[in-house]
Amino acid sequence: MTTMLRSVAMSGYFDVTRALGLNASELAQQFGIDAAALANPDDRVPAAACCRLLEFTADKASCPTLALRMAETRHKFGTGVVNVLLAHKRTLREVLMAAAEYRHLLNEALAVYVEDTGETVTIREELVVEPGTPTRQAIELAVAVLARHSSALLGDHWKPRAVHFVHGAPADMTFHRRFFGCPLQFGSDFNGFVCAAADLDYPNPAADPELVRYAESLADSLNAATTDSTSLEVRKAIYLLLPLEQATVDLVARHLHLSVRTMQRQLELADTSFSKLVEEVRRELAVRYMSNPRYPIGRVSVLLGYSQQSSFTKWFTAQFHMTPRNWRNSQAT
Repeated sequence: MTTMLRSVAMSGYFDVTRALGLNASELAQQFGIDAAALANPDDRVPAAACCRLLEFTADKASCPTLALRMAETRHKFGTGVVNVLLAHKRTLREVLMAAAEYRHLLNEALAVYVEDTGETVTIREELVVEPGTPTRQAIELAVAVLARHSSALLGDHWKPRAVHFVHGAPADMTFHRRFFGCPLQFGSDFNGFVCAAADLDYPNPAADPELVRYAESLADSLNAATTDSTSLEVRKAIYLLLPLEQATVDLVARHLHLSVRTMQRQLELADTSFSKLVEEVRRELAVRYMSNPRYPIGRVSVLLGYSQQSSFTKWFTAQFHMTPRNWRNSQAT
């Protein structure tokens, strides 16, 4: 099953590439993306191909801030039933909850999780595409668009305490600092924001409950998840919850608003299982974290759900046929 996204997620690509002196249509075709579909906000295009397109374009234009420049073109929520629904929710917290509920109509590859930690809240974003797909530009776009939408909703009341990225920092962070206007943390454990819990509950002055109810009545009929999509949704939930030591079958089912029995049955129909998906995600995250020398091996062990480093070493050796330390040394040579 190919993971798809609505072309509106790539909004701004044509304008920014044109300003950089590139031909967006020709670039899209190189990655098997129909340029006409990419230009139509309601069409769907392959997520992995879009990730590769963004990376290639950024490299070709020598523009590491490509994604942020695209996000700068977003002045408000887009058109369409779901975006109308989001723009008129009462609070940012409700927007995030609705975005998760209607994820099938937005971006199948994007997962969002809100972690309450008392006075602060962590908003985590994750892109789940085929292993090996570069996602630096795509995740910066997703985080930057969330910042733009939050700012459009809350105005001056959107004041995140920090923005986090798993990947390393660019050589020049001037544009990033100006765009986000808050402390930046690269090489972090997650992608997303840390903000005050009160920010998520500040009233949206444009809230319109009647309009939201009408939009929901239209969106609900389009939002049914298929059996095939369940395995993707479970993978996305595991990506988000495994580093928090919460990737249990019960918590993942609750996150997806499914009973454990229903989730397991749908996974069986998709010829997979919860334990198999956990192992696949753990392996993919192991490569991600171990590829970053800033992560101590003990920290990687915890992020992958092992309280004892010896247990992680045993698992890693079985998967990669060498110890974590030897694997990391082999990557450095």
